[in-house]
Amino acid sequence: MERLFGTDGIRGIAGKYPLTPEFVEKIGIASAEILTHHFLTSQLSSQKVPSTRPTIIIGRDTRESGQMIFDSLAKGLIQRGIDVCDCGVITTPAISYLIQATNSLAGIVISASHNPYQYNGIKFFSNSGTKLPDELESEIEEKLKASELSKTENKGNIIPFQEAKEKYIEFIKKSIPQGVNFSGLKMVIDCANGAVSEIAPQIFRGLGGEVIVMNNTPDGKNINEGSGSLHLEVIQKAVKANRADLGFAFDGDGDRVLFTDEKGSDLDGDHLMALCAECLKRKGKLKNNTLVVTTMSNLGLLLAMERIGIRVLQTKVGDRYVLEEMLKSGAILGGEQAGHIIFLDYGKTGDGLITALRVLSIIREEKKPLSELAGIMERAPQVLINVEVKERKPFTSLPLTSRLIQEAKSTLGREGRILVRYSGTEPLARVMVEGKDKEKIENIAKNISQAIKKELNP
Repeated sequence: MERLFGTDGIRGIAGKYPLTPEFVEKIGIASAEILTHHFLTSQLSSQKVPSTRPTIIIGRDTRESGQMIFDSLAKGLIQRGIDVCDCGVITTPAISYLIQATNSLAGIVISASHNPYQYNGIKFFSNSGTKLPDELESEIEEKLKASELSKTENKGNIIPFQEAKEKYIEFIKKSIPQGVNFSGLKMVIDCANGAVSEIAPQIFRGLGGEVIVMNNTPDGKNINEGSGSLHLEVIQKAVKANRADLGFAFDGDGDRVLFTDEKGSDLDGDHLMALCAECLKRKGKLKNNTLVVTTMSNLGLLLAMERIGIRVLQTKVGDRYVLEEMLKSGAILGGEQAGHIIFLDYGKTGDGLITALRVLSIIREEKKPLSELAGIMERAPQVLINVEVKERKPFTSLPLTSRLIQEAKSTLGREGRILVRYSGTEPLARVMVEGKDKEKIENIAKNISQAIKKELNP
């Protein structure tokens, strides 16, 4: 059996292995046994979990396959004495928060984030609201490989958590500084027909802003379709057409957000982290004067932070690794270029809604347009090419690819950067090249991409 877990849980096409009803039920059984062992009987538990029947809370995005996967997961979990708390359609960060608020054993999110509706996924969270460490995911895989999992008499129950959204909304509003409202701000919101479709308009309209909402009518198949954080051109056009102050777009499960300023320029997670870090530093609130990012962050962010004296620590791609480094270094701000940003004072995973609220609060407090605030960072030219691959081999084992990578590093020197890696969620190799000369980096990225395709897809 190939490794199930990628950088963000288990992901695939719904109805096909590993997301068939039969195998998802097995995942429920195996995960119940591993999670119960670790968070009830071991010293890894960071909270006092009740000795009564343990509860795992589950939420999902708007994909039509979400209910099927929920039913199968719940069937497996309750066979091992777990009560399943059904939060319905809700964001990923909401589950992270609600686990802690309800003192639950663990949490699960059924979502494939930014992927098309045909895909789905299963993300696990620990009882402290963090994504499971690699070691525990590996234990679940080993349990699935070991033998056929026996079925036992149902012991647990499925319990609707009807007030889940209200509790989460109440929590995230606490991230807004006292006395701040968004009266007079005209904003465009793209909900990606995903998990924020209901709650995002409610939150931002309730805070006084003039809100133009797009793509908030999910039908099970239209999640991320020509909308959301992968299609910023949608809000760019709408911001200009409506003469709005800004726009922002979420992904399918609401754990990330990207912005467009009043001029229609797109702003990614690097821009958002740069302006937030600068504001926190100026106010003396950037703990340890540190920002944590991944290796995918733009060279422009690194240079901007160096210029104003903020230390930047880099991790491999994945917000779980960002969080690990934040906890290790004592940082309170970190994230990814893709828009997963962690404000540790408010949560332990990326939260698009909190990020949007923090950025809007800074705009209101500073009394400056978003374009001016984001101007702290100048994006270095960057090229990113995705190559579909049939298998994953170490790039060092591919003669042509490895030679071109080394030659590119020598050519770019200190004036550029190259990163070649496999996607943790899709069958893709990602080639990222940065440098001052756009034509040069485009040629480098193109040549390496063609070499990968030739050597991995003969």
